[in-house]
Amino acid sequence: MDSKTLNVLEYPKILERLAGYCDFSASMSLARSLEPTDSFELAQARLAETTEARKVLAVNDIGVGAARDIRPAADLAARSGVLDPQQLLDIKATLISCREIKKSLDRKTDEFPRLAKLAEALPESHGIVDAITRILSDRGEVLDSASVKLGALRREIKIAHGRLMSRLQRYLTESAKKLQEPIITQRDGRYVIPLRAEFKGSIKAVIHDQSASGATLFVEPLPVVELNNEMRELELKERDEERRILAEVSALVGEHASELKYGVENLAMMDLILAKAKYADDLRANEPVLRKFEGGKQKAGDGEQSSIYLLHARHPLIPEDTVVPIDVDPKPGTRAIVITGPNTGGKTVSLKTVGLLVLMAQSGLHIPVQSGSELPCFHSVYADIGDEQSIEQSLSTFSGHITNIIRILKQIDHRSLVIFDELGSGTDPQEGAAIARAILTHLLDTSAMTLVATHYPELKTFAHSTDGVVNASLEFDIKTLRPTYKLTLGLPGRSNALLIAQKLGLPQPIIESARAEINPLDLRADKLLDDIRKERNRTSREREKLEKQRAKLEAQNVELEKRLEKIEDERRATIAKARAEGELEVAVLKRNIDSLKSQLKKASQPLTAIRAIEEKMEKMEEKVEAPVERKSGQPSAVSNQVLRLGEKVTVITLNAEGVVTALGESDAEVQIGTIRVRARLSDLIKRSGEPVVVEEKKKVATRETAATVGSKSPGMEVDLRGLMSDDALDKMERYLEQAYLSGLPFVRIIHGKGTGKLRQAVREALRGHAYVKAFEEGGDKEGGEGVTVAKMNVG
Repeated sequence: MDSKTLNVLEYPKILERLAGYCDFSASMSLARSLEPTDSFELAQARLAETTEARKVLAVNDIGVGAARDIRPAADLAARSGVLDPQQLLDIKATLISCREIKKSLDRKTDEFPRLAKLAEALPESHGIVDAITRILSDRGEVLDSASVKLGALRREIKIAHGRLMSRLQRYLTESAKKLQEPIITQRDGRYVIPLRAEFKGSIKAVIHDQSASGATLFVEPLPVVELNNEMRELELKERDEERRILAEVSALVGEHASELKYGVENLAMMDLILAKAKYADDLRANEPVLRKFEGGKQKAGDGEQSSIYLLHARHPLIPEDTVVPIDVDPKPGTRAIVITGPNTGGKTVSLKTVGLLVLMAQSGLHIPVQSGSELPCFHSVYADIGDEQSIEQSLSTFSGHITNIIRILKQIDHRSLVIFDELGSGTDPQEGAAIARAILTHLLDTSAMTLVATHYPELKTFAHSTDGVVNASLEFDIKTLRPTYKLTLGLPGRSNALLIAQKLGLPQPIIESARAEINPLDLRADKLLDDIRKERNRTSREREKLEKQRAKLEAQNVELEKRLEKIEDERRATIAKARAEGELEVAVLKRNIDSLKSQLKKASQPLTAIRAIEEKMEKMEEKVEAPVERKSGQPSAVSNQVLRLGEKVTVITLNAEGVVTALGESDAEVQIGTIRVRARLSDLIKRSGEPVVVEEKKKVATRETAATVGSKSPGMEVDLRGLMSDDALDKMERYLEQAYLSGLPFVRIIHGKGTGKLRQAVREALRGHAYVKAFEEGGDKEGGEGVTVAKMNVG
């Protein structure tokens, strides 16, 4: 790509922002040197990498962490150099980052093929991480455990240091009046004491230094010289041993230097791709659809797929809260767009927006546009924007522009994007317009995609009458005398000079005189353009209003679906709870039937009636165990039907027949055998229009039975979580007594997992309990280790 164009379109600023998202120096260098590619395949691959990275970051906080550019250290190690502790820690951090990234993308080749392939090229640790961890602390200190010899040396140093300090401390105590301060310090690596100058010679010592004033001498008493020598010798041995240890690990790094350097390059590329994804997320950008140039040179006006199509395009360097998005969506076959409008109206920004987004897309960066935007993959991009005058070369503004345009025209072809700002300006308007028209004609002959900003009315007429060229304008608000920065394709811009002058207070006679000088046809054309613009704006506002209403309806629809989903979940939860209670009731019925059978056997009575009850109970149990299915909007079964007490109905959810014993506004109480259940009216189906008369005596008996089964039952589970052991056991004891009296066959005791102390206390209390026959750990769906199921000693 043309380097001058990159600077004109402010592409380096984009790269600098991208570098800010990189985590280490190697990837920052890659970001700052990133250039757009003219290869369609490479540009597509780069965009796909960025898309993959955004998907990865959405589900996993992946990154290079504390990685560093370790290539210089690897080179030094390869040349048998000894790495310092910080360099080794950098290598360790980099290899750990590589390992974490490989782990994150492991077995995700199908989901993230490009990033997974890049992760495979990251280096293995080859034991380097473990070796560095073994010898260095996180602060870069060589550990005592790095070698047996080093540990022994440091123990000796500690002992020698203690003896030396003890001996010097004695001098501090015995000769305190002779010392400037009672402290022990160092000079040239040897421990000394600060002797006052007037007591020089009073202590036999070696003088190592003196203060700036000469009042203090730093001396080493002769009796501690040997101790200092011993200390110094041990420290030198320690230094040599540390160096040997570092050299050993450095040699291991040197063995794999080539792989490490290659891995850092891949890690830098991974970090750059992740940086692109982070930048795209912050920019709220989307991946554009790239189009490949097919065939050779094409004429303007031919229907082709290489036109620019940008929706809600934003300039990436302007804050989102101030930038005005533009739409660049010319009809197929358009090869040139001529933009007109007032100064400071946004023409240059619009040109730069298109050019910069093209460069970003071909660099693999997602661009701030609406999803579905399309761009051709240009082989070259050229721009002439700004003041090109040069004092050194004695070039005027016009000459500077023409010189740059000549250079560009020599290099373009049908695969180029050409951007000219104020084409033909800086000279006589008539000649400038003629040159601008001739250059635009030449560009059309080459089939290059062209964007031109101009003030010349002749180019508006040229665009209107030439195939493949379209007018565009930037709107200006006459009421506020400010540009709106909205780009409109299909309409040329107006100068609005007379209106602006009139608004600013230019005398009306002068305005009328000026208007008389203008061709009436031009005035009518301006009036027509103004009417068209107003109608287009009105249509646009109506479209925006309809779009907002559509979005609002979609949001309401989503909200309704969520609410229906929540209602359905509540319905299923209620049925599941009812099923659990049903299981309990069935278990109680089984116990009662077994008891009744044994009594009938003792009385030598036939069991025919009991068998019929057992068959009904088995059918009821099958219905209770049936899975709870999600309803899909069934009509109400008893909708708009009047129920009466005593009527026979079928409970849909249980598929069981019963008698209505009580009625509410939205539900009813139904007696099924000896069990009473509450059901919604929508879950009931009338079986007969004739009311069933229930004798008062039977009703009373039934109520007593229902009360025995339901009202006195403490429920099938007790929750002990959050209680101290003694309080929990007291609560469990009261619950077990009620459960036993209610005839519950089994209960669930919820104690939670935690440390296991409460679980142990509960099971100790259950072991040998008078009301409990056996107990076991809850199943996976019941809470596992956090629940104990106790079988009651009943029947």
